[in-house]
Amino acid sequence: MSPSIGSFFTALALCSVCGWTAACARTEPYNPPDVFYYFASFKVGKNPTTITAADLNHDSLTDLVTTNISSNTLSILLGNGDGTFQDHVQLQVCQEPRALAMGDFNHDDHADVALACSGGDEIAVLLGRGNGKFEEGPHYPVFRTPVSLATDDVNGDRHPDLVVALRNDKVKIFLGTGTGEFRHGAQYEYGDTPTCVALSDLNGDGKLDLVVTNGGPMSNAVSIWQGNGDGTFRRIKDYSAGKRPLGVSFSDFNSDRHSDLLVINGERDSFTTLLGNGDATFKAGKDSGANAGPNFGLARDFDGDRLMDVAIVNLQSNDLSILFGKGDGTFHYPPRNYRTKAGPFALLSFRATTTGTEEPGLAIADNGSGSVSIFLHRGLKQSQKPSVE
Repeated sequence: MSPSIGSFFTALALCSVCGWTAACARTEPYNPPDVFYYFASFKVGKNPTTITAADLNHDSLTDLVTTNISSNTLSILLGNGDGTFQDHVQLQVCQEPRALAMGDFNHDDHADVALACSGGDEIAVLLGRGNGKFEEGPHYPVFRTPVSLATDDVNGDRHPDLVVALRNDKVKIFLGTGTGEFRHGAQYEYGDTPTCVALSDLNGDGKLDLVVTNGGPMSNAVSIWQGNGDGTFRRIKDYSAGKRPLGVSFSDFNSDRHSDLLVINGERDSFTTLLGNGDATFKAGKDSGANAGPNFGLARDFDGDRLMDVAIVNLQSNDLSILFGKGDGTFHYPPRNYRTKAGPFALLSFRATTTGTEEPGLAIADNGSGSVSIFLHRGLKQSQKPSVE
């Protein structure tokens, strides 16, 4: 099948999700811009599940950290400032590190790490030394199976706190002391198999609010919890998402300066955008089609039109989809798809070079191949394109 014919049938398959009609065939077909190219891959530990960027050694270059769930390790990749990274250093950590949150938990200006150890039912803290290395910090038991972490100051004491999603329908708060240690805070039992937690001030009152995706079969919803400013939350409302929502992040899709939500759905190959009203409430969600098995997404303006686009990694089709926004929470079709290594599980946008004026790169945690793949924006000028298999 030729690429053009394949794109046509892919587009037809998306019509039912995107709200297309037969009138689509009479319009000029959309040709998505080709904004990225595959640059290189770098080995990490076994089955990476999350990827985070930071400057771990204070050289003003972007470094990467992955959680490797099957080798019980973190991989540290120190950046060279040109889109390439040094060979990874594996750090043995807790049992089945599923997710991480990064912050300065002891106020020493070094990046620290909190880990959701899903196999050990605990939260583990690693304190950064400022040279790309870490030392073991405290461990906190939870019940049970932590799968997602978010960090910020939820009680206004200027110390980073932690919010943890637990698979037994609970969300747990840990309040930071500013020393690298945490004390137990509130715990909420609500929802159906929380899969992701995220923090943002959704109503402009200066207090962080909490968003939780519920991935269980009885819910398929996003829960909004309004912050009280003292480390506690009260639930406002649930909003329907697609089937089995896996993750949530924030953007402004319609340029009204209110936080909107991007929700990745684990079944039926879709994602949902919910436009915010600026008061921690949202309009009904709009579902859009993704490729096969979307697992993680983020929003950013990739083509320079000042409208938010979406990048999604798809586990089953082994590709990266870039969908270009229309400015109203919907997207042009078809997307631009890029082949990836096996099992793309998570991704981030990062500053690939030291100039500060280049377009962002994308780093993908390849769960099936134990690697991190780098895609660079076509605005970037590189003299070489190394490839590490």
